[in-house]
Amino acid sequence: MLPNIGLDQLLLLDIETTPGEAALELLPAHMQALWREKNTKIAPESETEDASYSDRAGIFAEFGRIVCISVGFFHLENNRYQLRLKSFASEDEVALLNNFFDLIQKFQERIPSFQYAGHNIREFDIPFICRRSVIHQLSLPKSLQLHGLKPWEVPVVDTLHLWRFGDFKHYTSLKLLTAVMGIDSSKDDIDGSMVGKVFWETKDLERIATYCQKDVLAVAQLLLRFKRLPLLLPEDVVVIK
Repeated sequence: MLPNIGLDQLLLLDIETTPGEAALELLPAHMQALWREKNTKIAPESETEDASYSDRAGIFAEFGRIVCISVGFFHLENNRYQLRLKSFASEDEVALLNNFFDLIQKFQERIPSFQYAGHNIREFDIPFICRRSVIHQLSLPKSLQLHGLKPWEVPVVDTLHLWRFGDFKHYTSLKLLTAVMGIDSSKDDIDGSMVGKVFWETKDLERIATYCQKDVLAVAQLLLRFKRLPLLLPEDVVVIK
């Protein structure tokens, strides 16, 4: 599987998002009204507006924010793949995005034809990054200027799409896919539903970054499995501070 994809040509990524504010009442009045309008279409009738905002706002770029982007890249060492991980985690979303874009620029200078890789990044992570960047009036790197590209021209390797094998009715979580592929789960501290609470209550960005990096590592292991290569050992993984 994946005979034409070089692992060292990939920039693996994962993001963590939270609601834009700690509570619904902290939004400007017109944004509260717009959330209530959206909430009537997405929330169960039994769920309160405040609970819905805390639970769901982080998945919408119009109401959420990015608090962490983790990336990973493979390199060969003694004929064995190793993985380097780096995270950008900050309360300042603009600074976080600019630092991520700086890394993309350097990566593209070294590997002009690189592709992004991750789980469900085609439908979530990459669109979320692009939308938040437009909201902040940031210039998107060329590799994220995807408008007008044909589907096969988009520089993305998505493990969710690889596993679908063309079946677009089927969704498989990263946790489930790693389990069936015999890969240790990356979820051993918090999960995505807890990121907002951790951020707004404790501002523990290091904890969030560690969780985010584990998702990137899980994607790396999946790609190795798909290519029928040995999995990474703990000593094969380096976190760059």
